[in-house]
Amino acid sequence: MSSVAEPTIITVFEHQRLTAHDFVQAFDFTWLLAQEFALFTIKRRRGQWQLKVGHYIGIILLPSGMTLEILPKSIAEEQSSRTRQSRQHSDVLQTRQWVQRMLSDLIDGNSNKLPSAKNLGQLSDDLAPLSIPAPPLSEWLVTQFLQRLSGYQPTKHYQEQIHNQSALQGKLLIKEQLRRNSTQPHKFVCETSQLSQDMLSNRLIKSALLLVESMMNGQLKYGRASCTNRANNKNGYDSHHIKAATLFSLALSPWRQIAALSHHERRKLELLYGQAKRQLNVQPLSQQQLQAAQRLLDLAYWLLQQSSAATGSSLSPQTLPTQTTTQPRLCLLIDMNQAFEQWASQCIVAIFNQIDPSYRPLYQPQKVWLSDTDGQACLSIRPDLLIYRPAVHNTIADSARMHDRVYSHVVDIKWKHLSHSGAVSASDAYQLTSYAQAYQAKHSWLVYPVINDTRQPVALSQQVLFDNDANANANTNTNTDGDANSDVPTHAKLWLMPFNVLTGTLNGWPAQDISSE
Repeated sequence: MSSVAEPTIITVFEHQRLTAHDFVQAFDFTWLLAQEFALFTIKRRRGQWQLKVGHYIGIILLPSGMTLEILPKSIAEEQSSRTRQSRQHSDVLQTRQWVQRMLSDLIDGNSNKLPSAKNLGQLSDDLAPLSIPAPPLSEWLVTQFLQRLSGYQPTKHYQEQIHNQSALQGKLLIKEQLRRNSTQPHKFVCETSQLSQDMLSNRLIKSALLLVESMMNGQLKYGRASCTNRANNKNGYDSHHIKAATLFSLALSPWRQIAALSHHERRKLELLYGQAKRQLNVQPLSQQQLQAAQRLLDLAYWLLQQSSAATGSSLSPQTLPTQTTTQPRLCLLIDMNQAFEQWASQCIVAIFNQIDPSYRPLYQPQKVWLSDTDGQACLSIRPDLLIYRPAVHNTIADSARMHDRVYSHVVDIKWKHLSHSGAVSASDAYQLTSYAQAYQAKHSWLVYPVINDTRQPVALSQQVLFDNDANANANTNTNTDGDANSDVPTHAKLWLMPFNVLTGTLNGWPAQDISSE
């Protein structure tokens, strides 16, 4: 467990095992058991329930008001237990820093070209720094939402309303007038257009606001309860929450008259989100106003999606407070495998573009690799990243005969720790070789995370295993220049490439012997 002195945050890591003793309030753990979230594996060991954290990072707002923060697993070199304990505080802060940098890079970059990055793309790309260093992910998220909300006013639209009134106002509906007022000619059925804030987009945003507000209120409650004296309450960690709550109250003011979605409506969230987008598109807004409204709507929809996780039914805890069982809970979970892959892909492409703008990326291209004699696809491959250059055709015949792309690098990105080059798995090595062969790439990379610049790229030499007869034939099938005949396979260069998460770069690259083709 984290030893960082933040009374409202419980910080855990990927693959960590949690029990009820790890929580300030035992019913928070019982509530997590009942939800059966996909990121947890539930186990029973030594007479007690355990939750093992999966490969996710994010935050979960607990019923007590505390926030469970999930950070990536440690990828530092092995240390003694005493050293690890003394470095725990700084490791948490360091991990938060690079995780928030990773998310910010994905947000700021051209992430719409990356796979499954639509959620991250809704966050703000012009954030001001927080007043505290390395804030928890929950506060980073609140800041994202508040900065997206600041200066934005609820969108208004003209809404048709029908009234049966004593004054003629607007458009008189003849058929309705004859049907309803034949015996009371002093009444008029009129249709008027009035500006209204009762739009689906506004109601979705208001619902997300209430989610964020519940998280902030819970943090304030526990912040005050954990302080032992007034001086700590004034000058400690809680003061940051009070300031944030004040800013939130000001941001909430224009939205107070707007109704949030009902519990029944939230069950149709996806349908209402689509209707809200169509409603926004027909409003007389400038391009800038429309873009701001759409991005805020997208972020609100994402937050509401995260808080709509289905609960499990195998456990029915009796210790949960009744008022918390139906309350929506903010739950932001990001697949760390996917996030690291997207981040590393984006950073690698940026470096290639600096080296030579003619390089082009392909993100996760899927192609049929094996097929049977009837042409039926048997197996497809999908590398994480391909780097290529457009082919140069000297003649029309060359253009018809050659491919349009010349692949130089095929890249596989893994969120796993490699203690040394011998730790590479056989499946990863086979995968690298297959990718290089399929795309005829000269370089094949396995990219993995490191926490410093100590580790450098390692070339893996493939041993060509000929028997004596084949080796003799190979030796005789060389030309006078010493080049082997085309019957002898040419192997790609396989590299283990360390990606420094603190700098967002590849250690020891670019180097001439690596990037040359």
